[in-house]
Parts: sequence; structure tokens; C-alpha cells
Amino acid sequence: MFNTATAPRRRHSAAGVLELVYFGIVREVRKSHGNALIGLFMNMLQTIVFVLAFYVMFSVLGLRGSAIRGDFLLYIMSGIFLFLCHTKALGAVVGSEGPASPMMKHAPMNTAIAILSAALGSLYTQILSLVVILFVYHVAFTPIQIEDPIGVMGMILLSWFTGVSIGMVLLALKPWMPAVVGIISTVYSRANMIASGKMFVANSLPSFMLAMFDWNPLFHSIDQSRGFMFINYNPHYSSISYPVTVGIILLMVGLMGEFFTRQNASASWYARR
Repeated sequence: MFNTATAPRRRHSAAGVLELVYFGIVREVRKSHGNALIGLFMNMLQTIVFVLAFYVMFSVLGLRGSAIRGDFLLYIMSGIFLFLCHTKALGAVVGSEGPASPMMKHAPMNTAIAILSAALGSLYTQILSLVVILFVYHVAFTPIQIEDPIGVMGMILLSWFTGVSIGMVLLALKPWMPAVVGIISTVYSRANMIASGKMFVANSLPSFMLAMFDWNPLFHSIDQSRGFMFINYNPHYSSISYPVTVGIILLMVGLMGEFFTRQNASASWYARR
């Protein structure tokens, strides 16, 4: 009873945070299914269905000639992978535990760990699915050749980062207007089926159509990734700096909004859903 409480050492507290993030990631990965392998398989199956659907659509509509010269399936997968990484990160952050969640009643837990776990869990699932699909395609069908793998990986991380940033803004607004945020999240994800530019490249668009897509940071990420992936394509109408700038600004806005929301947390929020 006479013991004095002392603050934990910095290295111990950092290790504790990393441990909490690790268990949070495991919890996020197992949300879709109790068995992590089946959950990963379901995510890979969704990606494969997307790729096959776009392959059939391009073949039926005769759009294969508009693609970049090279592996046509790799061209489709370059758009699908970044699109799913972006939208899954957004959905994971928006669906993460808020300040009024029962999970926050546990002393070590806080919203920062919940958000970080959701974001990293989404990234882990998508990267693992990507690696497995590319490995199977490389071994079973045809050897793949990527001009600059590091650059492509950087664009995948950039698409994930912009998805997290947009998700942070929606997460900050979610307790105040849950129905509206749900609609915005759904509409944005559906609109990105076309607005992300995964079905075409920026160099092939006329100027009046380019203005309809260059507002979207995911459009820039996908177009730049194809520049790193194919030796025959050099993107002229997209940039890396634009999604980086937009992502940082939205992340800062989302963090400030989440801090304000956390300061005004109410247990009645979950009752209004």
C-alpha cells in the first residue's frame, strides 16, 4: 500500500504500444473470418474476381488496344491492386473503434492504436494477397517482369496512405453524422471504380476528360505505378507530389478532427446508429 506509482521507462512503453498494435492488427485481420487463412483467401478471391471481370470487359468491348504494350493482365492488376489497397484502407480506418467504443474502456487501449491497427491490418492483408497472386501468376502462367519494383511498391504505399488520410477525415465526422459518412464512403468507393483511372492511362485522355480525373489522388498513383511497371510508358499528366500533398493535408485535418471528436466523446453515439 506504500508503493509509489512510477512512470514506465520509455523503451517499455514503446514495446507495450507495439504489442498492442500487433494484437490490434491480428484482431483486424480476423474480423472477416475466424480463420486467418480463410480470410486471406476470401480477400484474394475478391481480387481475382475483379481482375477476371475487367479482363472479360476489356476483351468484349475491344479495349485491349488502348492498354500499354506489355503484359495485359499485369496492366489490369496494376490498377486493381492499388484501387483495392486504397478503398480497403479507407474502409478499415472509417470502421475502426471510436472513442465511445467499449474497447476504449480497457486502460492501455486508445483510438490512435485502434486506427493504426486497422490501417496496418488492411495493408498487411492487401500486400500478402498481392504477393501470393503475383507468385502464382508468375509460376503457373507466365513470368512477369516489372521495370522498377521499388517504385511500384512506393505507389502501392502511397495509394494506401491517401486512403488512410481520407478515412481519417470521415472517421472524425462519423460520430456527428454517421449516416452521411456512410453514404459518402460508399459513393466515393463506387465512384473510384471509374474515377481512379484503372481502366485507362492519363496519356491517352484528351484534355477535357483529363480534368475530370486529375483531382483524384488515386488516379495519379495508378498512372505513376504504370510508369514504374512498364518500360514503354512514361506518364506526363500525373505526378507523385500531388497525392503526397493531398494525403498529408487530409491526414492533418483528420487528426485535428479526431482529437476534437475524442474530447467530446459521448456514450450515446453508439445508441444513435
